[in-house]
Order: sequence, then C-alpha cells, then structure tokens
Amino acid sequence: MSSATPLQAGTAPVLLVGVDFGLPHFDGELEELGLLAQTAGMQPVARITCKRKAPDAALFVGSGKADEIRTLAQMHGAVEVLFDQSLSPAQQRNLERHIELPVNDRTLLILEIFAQRARSHEGKLQVELAKLQYVSTRLVRRWSHLERQTGGIGARGGPGEKQIELDRRMIGDAIKRTRERLVKVKRQRSTQRRQRERRDTFNISLVGYTNAGKSTLFNALVKARAYAADQLFATLDTTTRQLYLADAGRSVSLSDTVGFIRDLPHGLVDAFQATLQEAIDADLLLHVVDASNADFPEQMAQVERVLQEIGAADIPQILVFNKLDALAGERRPPELQDQYEVAGHLLPRLFVSARSGEGLDHLRHALAARVLATQLDMTPGDAVELPDAMP
Repeated sequence: MSSATPLQAGTAPVLLVGVDFGLPHFDGELEELGLLAQTAGMQPVARITCKRKAPDAALFVGSGKADEIRTLAQMHGAVEVLFDQSLSPAQQRNLERHIELPVNDRTLLILEIFAQRARSHEGKLQVELAKLQYVSTRLVRRWSHLERQTGGIGARGGPGEKQIELDRRMIGDAIKRTRERLVKVKRQRSTQRRQRERRDTFNISLVGYTNAGKSTLFNALVKARAYAADQLFATLDTTTRQLYLADAGRSVSLSDTVGFIRDLPHGLVDAFQATLQEAIDADLLLHVVDASNADFPEQMAQVERVLQEIGAADIPQILVFNKLDALAGERRPPELQDQYEVAGHLLPRLFVSARSGEGLDHLRHALAARVLATQLDMTPGDAVELPDAMP
C-alpha cells in the first residue's frame, strides 16, 4: 500500500519518502519531514509513503517501490530524495544508483540544519563533530575517486594507501581534534556553573520538542531578544539570562536549550552533551509543550526519552502547555492549571501563551513557590502549592 501526494513546488524541489513499519509514531503525512526540509532551504514537491514489515537490506523499500520513487521524482522534477528514516550507507548508495538522484535521510537533514543554525563557537564544534561521525561511515557513498590507490613516499607507483583509507584517517584525526576542543569548552562551562553555584543561583532550564515555543517563552519571561521563529530548530545555542521573581524576592538563572525531535541522531545527543549540560545541572525543568499540536503526547514522550539518555530524567519538572492562544472553543482548557501524568507521576501543568502573555503571571508565581520551597529545604511537592487558576 502506498500513497503519492503532490505538494507545493519550489526552487529546490525534493521528494519525501516515508516507510510505515507499524510503529506508533509514523508520520503518515510526512509533515515534520517537510518542515525539516523547508527549514534546510528545500521545497517538497511530492511525497510518497508505503508499508513494509521490515526494511529491504539493499534498497530499504524494495526494487519495485524504488522504481516508483524514481518515476515520481522525474514527474515532479525533484533534484533530491529525502527519507524520513535513517538509511545505512549501503542502502543509501544502492538507492542513489537505482534512482539516479542524490538520496539523503532524516539524520543528515537534521545535521545540515544544525550546521546552518549554529552560531557560537561551542555549537559549531558540536555540529562539526556530529557531521564528521556521520560522514565517517559513508565514505563508500558514490565517490569513485575514493578507490584510487596512491603510491608510497616520493614514488608515483607501487603499493600505498587507497584514497578512501587516507580520508578515513584524516576524518579520524579531525574527530579527535574536535573532541579535544570540546573538552576545553566543557571545562569553561563547568567553571561558569561552579561560579553560579557559589552565588547560590537557582537554575531553571527550558526543554521541549522543537518549535514548541521555548524561545518565545524565554523572551517573554526575561524580556530578552533571543532568536525565535515559527520553524524547527530556531535555537541551537544555549542562552542564559537572569529572571527576577518578585514573589520570591530573588533572581533565578533561566536557560533556553536546543529543542528535541523524534529520532534525534545519537551523534547529536553525544555531541551536544555540553549544551544539554544546562538541562542536566538544572534545579528545575520547564517542559514546554505545544498544546495546539495534536501529537503533543508523542512529542512529550520523545523529550522524556532524550532526558533519560542525558541523565536528566529525575530533575523536577513543571509542564508548560504553550500556545494557549491557538486553542479555541472546546479545545480551550476549563482551568489554566492542573496536573498531568507523565511516566506514572503527576506533574503540575500550566497553560500559557508566550505570544499574548496569558498565564505568564501564574507561571512566575509557580516558579517563585518552587524556589521558596527549595530555600526551606522542602521537597518539590511539599506544602507550597501552585497559585489558584486565573478566572
């Protein structure tokens, strides 16, 4: 079973491909892949989906479906094919030979977006490391020059290293150098964190699925000018500002971190460990959720998985269901605060609109209550309650 649906044409046309293996998070409309492509500067012109019990070892989708993809790409003038799932190096190479077009997967697409968006020295290093790790497994792609044999020292002929072996060694050296530079950056961040700890700073980190509105909420709370846009991965570099809470009579440290996404490449999780360290070391996480997205439960589950991977799953959380202004009629909650179950635990939840400001006062009161509870050496759920809901 398959479906092919034309989408809006553009100057860099790409064909989107999704394969349904029966997993609950399959995006049948390929909406997120399309948004990723647009964020990377491409324009989807068509999409095609199919069902399989397991990936084909050689072509991922099988030869018949690969023929259909090639025909559809030619029909719509696509210059590249993007798969919503990760491809092995061999599958990618075989597909490119079969379809006669460049073929890339979701992993490389995310890496390309990160490479375009990284601004800080640390962010660029992290992306560089992740891309090097990805490319190191794909030197067999379609570059025939990599099979050339080079001669020994000072000689044109004779036995020597193949070009692919030289490239592998060079990439290995580059990975080593980049890791060493990242270690220095981590030391600097560690020093900054110790300075904050000496000042008895209460650290709050914004986490959540990409495009949930974290940066907009961050700007609304601290009146900052962090980059915020209605697109995936608008923010890559951690930004930290002081937030004064009048009810607590003190300031706290608020950090805006990179957004999470389904199937986030493991290389990026590892490479962005320094950035995500802000979340690991936080006293409180504000888990920002796009309340207007029908798939928010699955997005929350993805965030929880990444938090588990980086060792931040046990940090206290407050759920902030953002984009209240996008909820109308019966979709609007009867109360702006309640509790919501996550992984068997009831967590406090507040509905806000970072864009309009609705509910932000209650969020500030909730943060102040949590800070005061910590000062009194109380556990996060003890005695200090969230303020009453706004009428």
